[in-house]
Amino acid sequence: MENVDYDERQHLVYRQGRAVSDETVQAWMRAFARHVPQRRPLSVLDLGSGTGRYTPALAEAFGGPVYGVEPSAKMRQDAERFSAHPAVAYLAGNAKRIPLATDSCDVVLLFLVFHHVHDRPAATAEIARVLRPHGRLLIRSTFADRMRNWVGIASFLGRSRSRNRCSRRSVKS
Repeated sequence: MENVDYDERQHLVYRQGRAVSDETVQAWMRAFARHVPQRRPLSVLDLGSGTGRYTPALAEAFGGPVYGVEPSAKMRQDAERFSAHPAVAYLAGNAKRIPLATDSCDVVLLFLVFHHVHDRPAATAEIARVLRPHGRLLIRSTFADRMRNWVGIASFLGRSRSRNRCSRRSVKS
């Protein structure tokens, strides 16, 4: 799969083309809430946050702080302009280089991002690094066949008994 250059043109149409209703956003927040720790606040990483479509809702649902980590400067600018929230910070980074401290997140969300992750072993290590013990990794992907090929996910999930509780269960809205 080729890389998509979101800074060239995609950022101009992404927000409109990927718009979802408030009802859909809330349905996803309820679905996520079923799989994350009950306590609040939760620190959440929205990895590949794009224009911040779900990032402010994550802050509202889970109390924050929420970090929207996005490699595209123009997508981040759009998020800062249209999806600002006091508990949200949009940061430059990617799945291989997450600009957060070790054990800093209770939840890591990859929402329609997985297919963009090319160096999956490095991403696995970075996600494991920032995810707190007993934290949750939530992945929403429309490419289920690619999940089986994520080198490292088996070992990441395998160590879940000792450090993180992860599940391969599907999350339905």
